[in-house]
Amino acid sequence: MGMRGKFLTFEGVDGAGKTTQCDALAQALTARGVPFVRTREPGGTPLGEELRGLLLQRAMEPITEALLMFAARREHIVAVIEPALAQGRWVLCDRFTDASYAYQGGGRGLDAARLDTLAQWVQGALQPDLTVLADVAPELAQARRARVREADRFEAEALEFFLRVRAAYQARAHAEPDRFFVIDGARSPEEVTAEILQRLDPWLEARQ
Repeated sequence: MGMRGKFLTFEGVDGAGKTTQCDALAQALTARGVPFVRTREPGGTPLGEELRGLLLQRAMEPITEALLMFAARREHIVAVIEPALAQGRWVLCDRFTDASYAYQGGGRGLDAARLDTLAQWVQGALQPDLTVLADVAPELAQARRARVREADRFEAEALEFFLRVRAAYQARAHAEPDRFFVIDGARSPEEVTAEILQRLDPWLEARQ
């Protein structure tokens, strides 16, 4: 394939519906015959999934947490993301570097300059072509999570933590409006999916 693939990331606080929308887009691309890779962070590779288990369950110091996140990300980029994009496949990634700025930066209070250094070292010029941010009040997200699963180490954080995470996401979206596509995550999943597909129509038509 001569055309480089599109790199789409899905972000939001836990319970915002980002994973649901990533799955819905995967189904839509399958129906349209668009080759893609569906992946996630932390994770996406055997090593990344091992690190995910540690990150979601093991208590650790915030800088250690950030370093492990970026270590898993480097492996992910080299082994999965870049090869798929070079082959012309779309990459649908459930969380990417914006999550580090939101969770380790906004949530944990790590200095953004440290995260900038890690991001430059780990991914260089690689950035998503589009980042879908499912924005929802943390109170609603918390209620959604409680209905469907036991909380992991991040999900068990207090509401104030998620208020900081949401604010960090909103600040990044405001700073990069051309890359971010902010959607109202409080609406029905079907409404949100329709809005995302409408936003992607020009890219999908270009592949015809």
